[in-house]
Amino acid sequence: MTSHASSRNPVAMWFWLALLGLLLACAYTSYKLNMFEYVALFCTGPGSYSRIFAAILLAINWKSLPFAWNVRMWYSMILHLFIRDFHTHTPDKLFHPVISESYASIGEVDYRLHKSNSTYLADLDVARSHLVSHLVARAGHMAFRNAETHLVMDPSNPSKPARGSFNIGIGTVHCSFRREIKPYQKYEMWSRIIAWDRKWLYIMTHFVEKGAVMPRSWDAQSCGPTRKNPGEPRDWPKKIFTTAITTYVFKLGRLTIHPATMLGASGLLPERPGGWTSDTNESAEPISVGRPGDAKPSEWTWERTESERLKGLEYARHMTAMDDLQGWFDGGENGALGRFFLG
Repeated sequence: MTSHASSRNPVAMWFWLALLGLLLACAYTSYKLNMFEYVALFCTGPGSYSRIFAAILLAINWKSLPFAWNVRMWYSMILHLFIRDFHTHTPDKLFHPVISESYASIGEVDYRLHKSNSTYLADLDVARSHLVSHLVARAGHMAFRNAETHLVMDPSNPSKPARGSFNIGIGTVHCSFRREIKPYQKYEMWSRIIAWDRKWLYIMTHFVEKGAVMPRSWDAQSCGPTRKNPGEPRDWPKKIFTTAITTYVFKLGRLTIHPATMLGASGLLPERPGGWTSDTNESAEPISVGRPGDAKPSEWTWERTESERLKGLEYARHMTAMDDLQGWFDGGENGALGRFFLG
């Protein structure tokens, strides 16, 4: 299912033209409203020090401001879906991580003076969005225009494309907290695909101390330093703050799109006799192969991809088994302890 479509993003040029027009409009509005005079008044006169201090405090903690999460999410999606050209990664890059950087703002710190466990989910949203938007941008555009591309066919009438709007949803998130992140401490989120089945795409994210680990190489343009020594240093686990697993589902209306369809349309799956969507072969035993990073593009076969998928699926199945816990809810059949407010 390897795709040979062009890597050029057809929307990128129109996005840049619209952005240029918006910037010109903002500049003209600022000129007409004499915004520079207002800035000068803000920075001078009585109480200017307090205003400047407040502005600096808000700037260094912008991550906790209202709608900041929306800005971060929209940035990740717009960057990969509308600005950058589609990637040209070969199937041997499918399990490679995307690295996102962040820090613990003062608004995320709890009474124990470290990043609150509840705030990890917001960071995970952004990190996963970078990974999925980057890897399946081409397939996402095809699914959005499914009436034209026929990426997904209607199961009730295979001669016609499925109808409905394309969207991506989250099913489950599991976090394992190991070490605390201190206020304003910087960290990196290493997100990668580990497996998929007929419904779910499983993504693993490690929160890692910033600068503690460097990749052996970069798949596209250089994004920073690399490490020279192969293998895994013994102190790597000490640099990991948290590990998380998330399940993603692709939808076209109410129809679930097989994750292999999205990955294959983005050129990330090697050829497989019979096709990925007809038989996922989830009961097969993993094949003994080397590490993913040791493979060359010409050596990366369907068997090797399937081996890596099945190894990740062994961990993913433990998490999906917890979905049955919703059946334990009994609505307080034997009573309830009480009702409390400000929860």
